[in-house]
Amino acid sequence: MAEKAVPTVVLVHGAFADAASWSGVIAELQGDGIPVVAPPNPLRGLASDAAYVASVAAQIDGPVVLVGHSYGGAVITVAGTTGNVVGLVYVAAYVLEEGESLGELQDRFPGSPLGANLKQATYPVEGGDPAVELTIAPEAFPEVFAADVPGDVTRVLAVAQRPLAAAAFTEKASTAAWKTKPSWALVAAADQAINPDVERFGAKRAGATVLEVDGGSHAVAVSRPKDVADLIREAVRATSA
Repeated sequence: MAEKAVPTVVLVHGAFADAASWSGVIAELQGDGIPVVAPPNPLRGLASDAAYVASVAAQIDGPVVLVGHSYGGAVITVAGTTGNVVGLVYVAAYVLEEGESLGELQDRFPGSPLGANLKQATYPVEGGDPAVELTIAPEAFPEVFAADVPGDVTRVLAVAQRPLAAAAFTEKASTAAWKTKPSWALVAAADQAINPDVERFGAKRAGATVLEVDGGSHAVAVSRPKDVADLIREAVRATSA
């Protein structure tokens, strides 16, 4: 019997970051010969972002494991229904139910310091009024997003943020791929951007295999790339068997 192909890992970043945030994880996976793609997440709205990521996955020849960090978890929850997606990995992420929004999931639990440290700006929308987008106040970024990352790195990350459209917090997931695809989840136990209980709840609801990283900040993929890569390797092995 022929062996299954090794899945391609598609790394989907979340808000306030870009694909470079996966650099350490990419190096770990490439060292094992695992194919990796880290596309830009547009961060303009759940349905449109998921459609983009689904398109990326669908154009890959062979099986795909989708990995989502933070808001990227919501994106892969919707995009993961794509036919060649064989597994989902959530990294300090939102794991939504069908018909649920980020705001609704968050409101089940006490808030994190993120909410009080968001800055609003606007961006143009063709044919309509300007829309609101959000970033983290640069002075709060190290504590809220990346407390276990060296200061010289967080100062760069703080000014290189990718803003998230505010509407993404209220847009409901049209589907939940974890209902039909196996999932894994890393909980960052010291996360100050998403309450870790939000991560635990979503992972348990999805029946995910869970790895909890003590002391891990929201930027756990930057600070603990081996831990993140180890969980992804587990997903790749399980979906290659």
